[in-house]
Amino acid sequence: MRIGELADVVGVTTRAVRHYHHLGLLPEPERRANGYREYGLRHAVVLARIRRLTELGLGLAEVRDVLADDAGKDLAEVLTELDEDLARQEEAIRERRGRLRALLEAEGGLPAEGPVSPELAALFAGTAHLSDSPMAAKDREIIAFLETAMPPEARQQLVSSLGEVLGTPGAVARADEVYARLDALADAEPDDPRVAEAARALADCIPPGLFPEIGELDHDGSVLRAFYADLAPAQAEAIRRTLRILTEERR
Repeated sequence: MRIGELADVVGVTTRAVRHYHHLGLLPEPERRANGYREYGLRHAVVLARIRRLTELGLGLAEVRDVLADDAGKDLAEVLTELDEDLARQEEAIRERRGRLRALLEAEGGLPAEGPVSPELAALFAGTAHLSDSPMAAKDREIIAFLETAMPPEARQQLVSSLGEVLGTPGAVARADEVYARLDALADAEPDDPRVAEAARALADCIPPGLFPEIGELDHDGSVLRAFYADLAPAQAEAIRRTLRILTEERR
């Protein structure tokens, strides 16, 4: 058989056959006097086995171990490891599908900042009317970013703290008022008297458990610098004053 005939019989490509030659998985026959390589039944048997092993999910390095006659892993050991790896993948896929179902079935639908956790999506749904505020929209983006960037425990603390605050009486109305104050600073100067008022109002809305977590994430201040650069000067000054207030009051 020529290489094309061998490939057709086994159901692979000639490129794959040459690759297996290159890796040493499939022995190369000697060239005949006419310059062509002539493949025999043994080559077809080995090539078919390589195909079956790769279709099971084995990598080519693992295939080499199975085909080796010396101190490689035997087939049972390799297949056991593969089965365990597939079991881990199945569990990960089930977990991911569960998260997707929770997002798709969440009351209020997917938030514009999504995908986020179902818990955060529920919080966003409860304050959907605030999305008309440009500052509220920025805030939601930052919260979605923090949920992604924080370690799992800090992420849970973030969502839990926000949930506690938004669950208190009048919390959403107070947030609405604070965002209105910040939106009003879009064209103001940093020394505008309203900056101090907005900072005080915002500091009163931030839960105690939230501020330390943000500080631990932003070790070099790069996140805050990027956040300030995305705001109007007076709004950025209001945020700086808010953080100073929180730092002084929570020492």
